[in-house]
Amino acid sequence: MTFQAPSPDPSPSEIDALFSSLDTDARSGGYNLNPDSAFTRELVSGLIVNQRRYGYPSCPCRLASGDARSDLDIVCPCYYRDADLDAFGSCYCGLYVSDDVVETGRQVSGIPERRPPEELRRPSGGAPATAALPPLKYPVWRCQVCGYLCAREQPPGVCPVCKAKKERFERLL
Repeated sequence: MTFQAPSPDPSPSEIDALFSSLDTDARSGGYNLNPDSAFTRELVSGLIVNQRRYGYPSCPCRLASGDARSDLDIVCPCYYRDADLDAFGSCYCGLYVSDDVVETGRQVSGIPERRPPEELRRPSGGAPATAALPPLKYPVWRCQVCGYLCAREQPPGVCPVCKAKKERFERLL
């Protein structure tokens, strides 16, 4: 029996499957994938490579550390997607684009990096001070991708707005 390492390049069927899944999720959440299919498929391929490499689909246009906890902000969809779409019509890597870009075919480029330098990032799980607030019956959880808020014992398994997973929630209060 011969050991064969997994192929570093995703197969076309793997890319097609993830592309289809991302497109379905994007549309159901009110988002658009970049209509440039060849470009978008390259990004999808990068997500697959990063999933294999790190165990999570970090943004293919950013350097991941390999530590899932410190890279949560750049797991696709990243925390910066919505602000980038609002300001520039595209997310940093160009996977997601605004309705305007889809409708007009406008080209986007030069999205500035919103991710703060490592030394300025807020530690994961750090909640703000709440001394002035009355005690709450349930903790308040915020989706770090879209800002959705909920008050319950634990964060939801999946954000009902943007479909981000449970680990993308932070406890606010």
